[in-house]
Amino acid sequence: MFSSTAWSLSAALSMALRYRALVPRLKPLPDLWLISDARNDADLERALARLPRASGFIYRHYHLHRHARYRRFQALRRIARARGHMVIVSGSARMACSWRADGAYGAANALGPCPHGMVQLATAHSAREIADAARKGADAVLLSPVFATRSHPGGAVLGPVRFRLLARLSPVPVIALGGMDAHTARAMRWPRWAAIDGLSGNAP
Repeated sequence: MFSSTAWSLSAALSMALRYRALVPRLKPLPDLWLISDARNDADLERALARLPRASGFIYRHYHLHRHARYRRFQALRRIARARGHMVIVSGSARMACSWRADGAYGAANALGPCPHGMVQLATAHSAREIADAARKGADAVLLSPVFATRSHPGGAVLGPVRFRLLARLSPVPVIALGGMDAHTARAMRWPRWAAIDGLSGNAP
């Protein structure tokens, strides 16, 4: 089982390195990522302003219909860009282009051809999903859930030990997600992390 996983990750590493050699990244990925959600919407303007300059912002807002979602994105993008943040939208690369985002975010099976310089972030919950994301050309994966979350109460978690094992095997940068905040990031000694509540001032 382990050898099969290691082989798939090794193959993914080779493909990911070839991809990055052909399509060099225009700017480095941030370590810190704020993720939008219905429950932190009211605090997003303040949260974006509080983030260190040149952090990352992943816009989801699945609760809004398309036109309302786009209008809200435009307003938040202006604030984020003024702070030098990288702005990623959950959706296809084509949608990210038309919305003038810096990149797209989603499951590995939704990744596709990406314009030069556009960032693609993939969700992952296992070694196989990390390998799939790397083969599809993801620039980084958000590996979750590290800890229990309000989004999925009672759900299974990776825990810090398994998270670090998977992250060490990954051929692409890994961003910790799920129950993350400044305290848990320091305790794990993991610099790359993302949060909804943990960066919005409304953590329980």
